[in-house]
Amino acid sequence: MYARRLRIASNLWTLALAGICLASCTSGSATGTGVLALPERLSPTSSSGSGHISHVVIIVQENRSFDNFFATFPGADGAKEGRMHGGQIVQLKEHSIIEPCDFGHSYKGFIRDLDHGKMNGFSLEGGSANCPGKAGEAPYQYVKPSQLAPYWDMAEQYVLADHMFQTQGSGSFTAHQDLIRGGTMIDSAQTKSLVDYPSNSPWGCDAATGTVTSLLVAIGKAVKDEYDRGPFPCTNKFPTSGNYETLRDLLDAKSLSWSYYAPALKRGTAGGYWNAFDMIAAVRYGSEWTTNVKIPQTRIFADISQGNLSNVVWVIPDQINSDHPASHSDTGPSWVASVVNAIGGSPYWDSTAIIVVWDDWGGFYDHVVPPLRDKWGGLGFRVPMIIVSPYAREGQSTEGYISHTNYEFGSILKFVENIWDLGQLGTTDTRATSIIDSFDFTQKPRAFTPIPAKYSRDFFEHQPPSYKPVDTE
Repeated sequence: MYARRLRIASNLWTLALAGICLASCTSGSATGTGVLALPERLSPTSSSGSGHISHVVIIVQENRSFDNFFATFPGADGAKEGRMHGGQIVQLKEHSIIEPCDFGHSYKGFIRDLDHGKMNGFSLEGGSANCPGKAGEAPYQYVKPSQLAPYWDMAEQYVLADHMFQTQGSGSFTAHQDLIRGGTMIDSAQTKSLVDYPSNSPWGCDAATGTVTSLLVAIGKAVKDEYDRGPFPCTNKFPTSGNYETLRDLLDAKSLSWSYYAPALKRGTAGGYWNAFDMIAAVRYGSEWTTNVKIPQTRIFADISQGNLSNVVWVIPDQINSDHPASHSDTGPSWVASVVNAIGGSPYWDSTAIIVVWDDWGGFYDHVVPPLRDKWGGLGFRVPMIIVSPYAREGQSTEGYISHTNYEFGSILKFVENIWDLGQLGTTDTRATSIIDSFDFTQKPRAFTPIPAKYSRDFFEHQPPSYKPVDTE
């Protein structure tokens, strides 16, 4: 299907739907200071998904901006150039998926990269221990499409969302919390929100004694940062732990099943592993830690084969398969393809929605200004999202569909909530636009075509665990 990348998608909206331009109305241009703001809508052919979707599988990859993976995807809102600090315009360079530099992607980095909507601070990011000093032109790149063949194949067949924004302008710790609850406010007044990452890892109840978090504190209209002054990263240490509900609470209340597949734990190693539910005390110290949290992540293959796929599933990769910069690996696209192929080749296919999303921008350049900025640094930058389902909305000529709707991580949660009538968590799932308009439940379910990949399912099932943290920022 790689040859299909040469086709130009013909499902762009007309300029009449352009709406408000926040600053620049030229897609792909770095010379403006804004983004083409497209109106949000619901498809008239969509329903809640109830009766069609029984399983939602959320596959979470790491640290890539939309432009880094899909800058040249036909019909998508990509860029070929970017602006550096100081005003210099540079061309985005084609680059290997194996990136040695782990660019900064903290809250302060978000504010710096954003630069009041100028989108020119990426050149000031640090390049990590492997790449000391300022990043310069290095973040201004896009990965060779041939190395992303499984992702592009999925996007060409199903749905590519080119306006998915991470919920907060922060890193992986808060992003993974956002993917299970839509926000990281820790008090009932919602004036304090976690930001960045804990002072030690693992990032949760298993962290070393003395570990603290960092906060953003709202004082009127102002926001004060309190780094290393937040509580221990376990909800039983939060000021009002009962208010820190996740999608797990809504699912349990309706007796719906859920599973969280995460990398293996090896105690005594730095970082060990990364698991969003390790911070949820009711899970970490309850029976669900052994029944619903499933380690290692490759257990998903057996559950699919044995008919044990839960209603809602999160899949977290081993660091080496995560697309994370400095992982020195090209296996990420194949890892995702192996999970998608396992579902596609099973009886679950006709009732499943697979959502592939990247947790944060990883310091890579992106040209689109976030359309909404709240006091917690949200929305953050764009990240890729691919939706794979027999009910995924079709583009013209039965090709893939490009959704230009403004989504955030709460959009995924709202989709899940609406399918099973779960109610709402009351975080960003309230304001978010559901991803429902990327589906068409009136169409005949599509037959699944396997996604070709460089590495096979067998490769991942026999791959030794790296025991490295999925992310450290």
